[in-house]
Amino acid sequence: MAGQSRQALRTRIKSVQSTRKITKAMEMIANAKLFRQRNKMEANREYAQRLQDTVNEIMYKNPDAESQFLKKAENSHRMTIIFGSDLGLCGGYNGNVLKAAREELDPNDPIILIGTSLYHQFQEYGFHLLNEEPISSDKITFLELKKAVETGIRLYQNDEVGTVQLLYTEFVNTMTFRPEFDVLLPCTIDEQKKEEIAAADKADKELPKETLFEPNAETILDQLIPMMVQDVAYSDWMESTTSEQGSRRVAMKTASDNADDLSSSLQLEYNKARQAAITQEITEIVGGSSAV
Repeated sequence: MAGQSRQALRTRIKSVQSTRKITKAMEMIANAKLFRQRNKMEANREYAQRLQDTVNEIMYKNPDAESQFLKKAENSHRMTIIFGSDLGLCGGYNGNVLKAAREELDPNDPIILIGTSLYHQFQEYGFHLLNEEPISSDKITFLELKKAVETGIRLYQNDEVGTVQLLYTEFVNTMTFRPEFDVLLPCTIDEQKKEEIAAADKADKELPKETLFEPNAETILDQLIPMMVQDVAYSDWMESTTSEQGSRRVAMKTASDNADDLSSSLQLEYNKARQAAITQEITEIVGGSSAV
């Protein structure tokens, strides 16, 4: 009986160690992808932020400007582009996105889902998916993402929806990732941005400068805002993919650590069983010699 127990423990230890090799390799791969994707995200972030600042400055200095992308529609429907992953084994990354969608979105509102992992789950929960086939998050190009954004812009211009927004996963740091909504249309400027622009103007010690817009601010906004929302969508997608790799790295590291703990516990049980078997054999030898 002791021999069978030791054999079972030996088999389990080998199985855990084999699994640990896999999770450790996946952790290293995710870590390399995280490093590469994070560099791309930070490089793109500066351009996206500069473009947003330009639009905000035009809106701030031209409060009476009228643009089709600034009006607040009465339509309460929202079109949402959602970023998920293609693969699993990334902790709560996809689960948190699905939870946010179920809590905040109306299933009847149009959705474009980027990422194949959650496609069937969104179908099962009755969400109105505009893409009839899953769209790969890993293989999507800027042009394909641009088409998704243009679909939202068209729905907004036709007054079929009153809001176009993104549901993505914000990369806070290498250990923290959280799903967030980012409104693309209508384009607005919040009070904090207004205060920052006003402070920057006040801090400028040079002579007052007047910015002239040709042909006018409205025309520039009509052309610049679609460019901005496309780049914001691309920036949020990059942040989501960075969060995916970070979440996968954390999940695989946790799995590797758990495998180490389990392997140590099983090794201790194996040593106890082995010691018990040795003690029993010694007892039997001593008992046999005493009988002789």
